[in-house]
Amino acid sequence: ADLTLEQRQTLLLELAHAATVIPSVRRFRAGKRIRHGFPGYEQIMPVDFQYAALMEFDDRAGLEQYLRHPAHAAIGSHFTASAVRALAYDFQMTDAADGTPADFIALE
Repeated sequence: ADLTLEQRQTLLLELAHAATVIPSVRRFRAGKRIRHGFPGYEQIMPVDFQYAALMEFDDRAGLEQYLRHPAHAAIGSHFTASAVRALAYDFQMTDAADGTPADFIALE
């Protein structure tokens, strides 16, 4: 189910709270989708997600600290309630400007 405006506002407040109380959160960003109208990926997306949130951690241990923290439980309840239209993934990232193609493959 889609979240109401009030539910989205509550979720954003809880994400911001988690970003300030969980020491391992290094960066938290949230935003609304931009529709630019240029041909390509925008027209072929099968599902429309209007909002995105991104949290960054130094390492896997930081992610796991976040996942175990009580502030994360409040956030999780929103994703469970709206699971039909929500995605949550964990990625190990590297800066593309600092790496080579082999660095991206080696992230496994």
